[in-house]
Amino acid sequence: MKTDFTCGFIGLGLIGGSIARALRQAHPSCRILAYDPDEASLSMAKRDSVVDFSLSDLDERLSCCDYLFLCAPVSENNSLLLKIKKYLSPTCLLTDVGSVKTPIHNEIRQAALPCPFIGGHPMAGSERTGYVNSKALLLQNAYYILTPEEDTDGDIISDFRELISSLKAIPLVLSCKEHDYVTAAISHLPHVAASSLVNLIRESDSESGTMKLIAAGGFKDITRIASSSPVMWQQICLANKENISKLLGDYISFLSQIRDKIDSGHSDGLYRFFEGARDYRDSFIDASSGPIKKSFSLRIEIADEPGALAAIATILALHQINIKNIGISHNREQEDGVLKVEFYQKEEIEKAREILTAKGYSVYLQ
Repeated sequence: MKTDFTCGFIGLGLIGGSIARALRQAHPSCRILAYDPDEASLSMAKRDSVVDFSLSDLDERLSCCDYLFLCAPVSENNSLLLKIKKYLSPTCLLTDVGSVKTPIHNEIRQAALPCPFIGGHPMAGSERTGYVNSKALLLQNAYYILTPEEDTDGDIISDFRELISSLKAIPLVLSCKEHDYVTAAISHLPHVAASSLVNLIRESDSESGTMKLIAAGGFKDITRIASSSPVMWQQICLANKENISKLLGDYISFLSQIRDKIDSGHSDGLYRFFEGARDYRDSFIDASSGPIKKSFSLRIEIADEPGALAAIATILALHQINIKNIGISHNREQEDGVLKVEFYQKEEIEKAREILTAKGYSVYLQ
């Protein structure tokens, strides 16, 4: 991997800013330049000593980049490629951070750029947006999928893998088509399914809203991803529509088969359905990152009395443990504990569990 290099960023939001921070942390002597229409983000990045040079426009200074990260909204890629083409050096590696890869690869081929391109998809994110919420930790132990073109030189791929590994992310090389099919199955379809379940409850509920009232707990947890950005998921569904449509058709067929088993009272078939799902899910690696953000939470039994919730919050605060979310679960048919506390990091769960258990609380992992 190169030891003396310059990285450029077109777009310095949550993902671009987090990659830039991780680069600065891992390679303090590297040179980083960035362009973003939000001048406040650029000023903040310079004050943080994350960025060395801020660009007010896309110009010839991009020609000094050894790596150039395209981190702007996906809808702007085509126009940006036309603007930067004349500034790209043959020795530069261009990459992006989009969650659907085939469209950008098609645009790259049509643009006939003078430099190699490797698509990138860091499987990390946050409900928060913008450079102000970026952090180097966002990439740690996160899968970072790389989608090189078929004719990309092996040494270039190896070099970029090393760079991504140096940011403490986990590089995984796939073709753009395989990437889009895999993410359609494990990320895009689940978002469609979760939103469909929520909409079903909305349409099926009574005027008194009884379903909504008792949906807290398990139902709210399994549909958590339905709270994601409608604009982002509208764009993803349109960009990866063939794969999502194919898998959605398979899913609908699967649901029809299960409905037939329920209608016919096929007890053995229903048992095998639930047993197979349980066994396969239990075989999953307990990874800390993926296309669907993992929830780090505990459930705690507390007395229904004034100050009980505040006591938990105070104990955690005194030990510098940040709480992401906290709330009472009123529907606990499948769950232990009455108070659900959500954290930002896995390490915070383990620390909180140890501290609260020592204080005499009954604590359950989510």
